[in-house]
Amino acid sequence: MLEGLTIGLENIIQPVHLLILFLAVVIGFVGGATPGISGAMLILILLPVTYGMEAIPAFLLMTAIYSSTVYSGSISAILFRTPGTPEAIATVFDGYPMAQKGSPGKALGIAISSSAIGGTIGTIILIFLTPLLAKVALEFSSPEYFALGVLGLTVVASLSGKDLIRGLIGVLFGLFIATVGIDRLTGFDRFSFGNHDISSGISLVAALIGLFAISEVFEKSNTDVNIKQKMYDVKTKILDWKLIKKLSKTISRSSLIGTFIGILPGVGATTASIVAYSEEVRWSKEPERFGKGAPEGISAPETANNSSAMGAMVPLLALGIPGSVTTAIILGAFVLHGLEPGPMLLVNEKGLVYTIFIGLLLVNVLMLLFAKPFISIFKKTLKLPYSLLGPLILIFSFLGTYADRNSMFDAWIMLLFGFIGFYLQKIKFPLATIVLGIVLGPIVEEELRRSLQMSGGDIFVFFTRPISAMLLVVAIGMLFMPLIRKLFQKSEKAKN
Repeated sequence: MLEGLTIGLENIIQPVHLLILFLAVVIGFVGGATPGISGAMLILILLPVTYGMEAIPAFLLMTAIYSSTVYSGSISAILFRTPGTPEAIATVFDGYPMAQKGSPGKALGIAISSSAIGGTIGTIILIFLTPLLAKVALEFSSPEYFALGVLGLTVVASLSGKDLIRGLIGVLFGLFIATVGIDRLTGFDRFSFGNHDISSGISLVAALIGLFAISEVFEKSNTDVNIKQKMYDVKTKILDWKLIKKLSKTISRSSLIGTFIGILPGVGATTASIVAYSEEVRWSKEPERFGKGAPEGISAPETANNSSAMGAMVPLLALGIPGSVTTAIILGAFVLHGLEPGPMLLVNEKGLVYTIFIGLLLVNVLMLLFAKPFISIFKKTLKLPYSLLGPLILIFSFLGTYADRNSMFDAWIMLLFGFIGFYLQKIKFPLATIVLGIVLGPIVEEELRRSLQMSGGDIFVFFTRPISAMLLVVAIGMLFMPLIRKLFQKSEKAKN
């Protein structure tokens, strides 16, 4: 390992490789902050460029873009309630309310600090525990994935506030949206009504941008002519150590959650951010603060999605199994360069692997250095009159949504969800619960059915496997926790 790290360090300090990392971070920042543009999309666009490059600069470019886009999606999420990437959706829940209260700089500072620390922790775990974590990931099968999804869904009790019924309606609506389209297990169309566009399913990007970004444009256009003055002052303080100390438990917990979920093939950083946010709400002594600008509500998803991005590299490099959509594209790039990810990659291409590791560590440092200048330029858009800014947000949202799957139908779906989100906000409906269902729905449904196929229809398969049984017991306990608390409170009042 020491030999590999030394080789990686020698490779990374070459001027060409440093220049590539700088360019990759800038590209990632711009792409991630633009609604609908994900790391996967940027890498796909640049993939032909890497054909003529050597392996080391090619993979430094792709992995650095991947890492930096996961963070930069939080910038537009906090300032405009427009998640730049799906990984930043949970950051909207508390990031935008904090910005509205006059502390956009504080929110951005928490996001970048948590992202860098989470990414660094994830990379360190990646370096030292790749073979071991890959073995742990192999222990997860369909019952464990199902149990993990159920655990994430049970946070609906906390996200709903005092109105659990609305929260359950939101989750069920999200779960329904996740079922629309061709069933991946049987190939049958569901709720498509013979429409080819609907057969491909409801785009996650279209739904998220519609619910949060477009609905906010409608709301602002309906009430405000200009963005309020208190949003102009975006003084971002990077690495506020006092605040980081207060958030240390959140960062530690979310880093581990993110890295662990990242190593599970096919789950991804979006799910990691949702689960980390839900666990932070669940274990908080004051869950009512969330959704109103709680610092932990920004730190948890940003730490988790960045550590998850690093964790997703574990099964890719150690087993040749992609842990996310983006790493699946990077897997294709390995094949195009004549390389085969898996156990022998660490032996045959030690220099390349450890150069990627060192490069990812350096990217987290560069994110800290570039964030403040980038935000200082990006924040100038806040001073634009909303009569100009609103249409710009709409245009970028349409372009980003269309580019996600090259579908104009998705753009119309985005607009539809914009109207839904606008009217649901009027009645103070918890939009976060809908997101919970849309993101976790595919995992819960598909893995439930796979598990039952494995067991021949035996429902007890979830309780005979230790990991899934433990996760389900915790999920059931957490679902009834609010009720148990109320009973204890009533009994205490009765005694008094």
